[in-house]
Amino acid sequence: MTAPSIDATPVKRDFRLIDSTLRDGSHAISHQYTVDQVTRIVRGLDAAGIQVIEIAHGDGLGGSSFNYGFSAVDEMELVAAAVDAATQAQIACLLLPGIATVDDLKRVRDIGVSVARIAVHCTEADITEQHIRIAKDLGMEAIGFLMMSHVSTPDELLVQAKLLQSYGADTVYIADSAGAMTTNEVRARVATLVGGLDVPLGVHAHQNLSLAVANSIAAYEEGARNLDGTSAGLGAGAGNCPTEILAAVCDKQGIVSGVDTLMLLDVAEDVVRPIMPRQQVVDRAGLLLGYAGVYGSFLLHAQRAAERYGVSQAKILLELGARKVVGGQEDMIIDVAVELARKHAEAEGTT
Repeated sequence: MTAPSIDATPVKRDFRLIDSTLRDGSHAISHQYTVDQVTRIVRGLDAAGIQVIEIAHGDGLGGSSFNYGFSAVDEMELVAAAVDAATQAQIACLLLPGIATVDDLKRVRDIGVSVARIAVHCTEADITEQHIRIAKDLGMEAIGFLMMSHVSTPDELLVQAKLLQSYGADTVYIADSAGAMTTNEVRARVATLVGGLDVPLGVHAHQNLSLAVANSIAAYEEGARNLDGTSAGLGAGAGNCPTEILAAVCDKQGIVSGVDTLMLLDVAEDVVRPIMPRQQVVDRAGLLLGYAGVYGSFLLHAQRAAERYGVSQAKILLELGARKVVGGQEDMIIDVAVELARKHAEAEGTT
C-alpha cells in the first residue's frame, strides 16, 4: 500500500489542519476503535479536505499494553484501514521513544504512513534524534512534538525546539497536553518559537479550561501554521480542540482552512458522536486537569483508581499535579490512590 498522492493544484490554505481523532480520541474510548469506525472517520475527514489524519493508540505506536490500556484491534490493522480509506489526506502516526520502536516506524511506513510525529516530554528533546533521523531516511515528514509545554518557559521551549530542528524535524509542535495554558501563555510561547526557528510551528490544544479554540486562533495569529483538532473534540481529559468548531471560527474570521466546515459537522454528528461513551464536557475532573496541569490521558485512569480505592478523583489529580507527573508515569496514579486511601484510613482510625 502507498500513501495517497498530493493534488497538483492544492487548495489555498492559511494553515494546515491536522486531525487526531483516531489517536488522541482513542483515550476517550479506551482504545476500542474498530476497523469500520476508522474507515468511516477517515473517509469523512478526507472528503472534507483534512490534509493530515493521525492514527495510533492514544499513547502512540506500541501503546497497547497493561500500563496504557489494550487496543481492541491490532494497531497495524487500523493503520492499514486508514491508509486504504484516504484519497487525498496523508496518514500520520505518533511515536513516543521508549514506547514505540524504530521497527514500528518502519512497519507503518511500509503500510503507507507518510508523516511521523515524534513526541516527548517538553524537556527531553534530546532523546528524539534517532527517531527523527530515521523517519527522514524513510522519506517521511518528521514532526517533533513537545508535550506538556505549559511546564516550560518560552525560552526553555525554544532550546528544546531547536534541538528537534537540528535533528531534521520539518515542523515543531508545542502540545498543551494538560489543557493548562491561558491564551496569553500560548501567545508568548508561539511568538518566541516562531521568532527563533527556521521551520514551521504547530500547536496541539486541549479543552480543559475551555480555551482550545481560542488558544488555537491565538497561535495562528502569532505565526503558528499547523493546528490540531479532533472531531467533536474527542480526546483525552476534557477533549481536544474540536476540528469542526475551529473550522467554523476560521470561516467567521476570514482565516482560510481549506476544509468544508459543513462536512466536518456531519462527521462529528453522524459518525463520531454515536461512538462516544460520554460527550466531551469540561466537568469537575476535566477542569481539574487543566487547573492542576495534569496530563489529559490520566483522566480515566484516575477515575478507575478513585473507584477502586474509595478516594476522591479530584484529590488524586491535584496530587499528581503537585508531583508534576508526566506522560508515561501512569503507574503513579495507583501509587497516589493507595497513599490517599491509607491516609484516610489512618485519619478515621481504621488501620
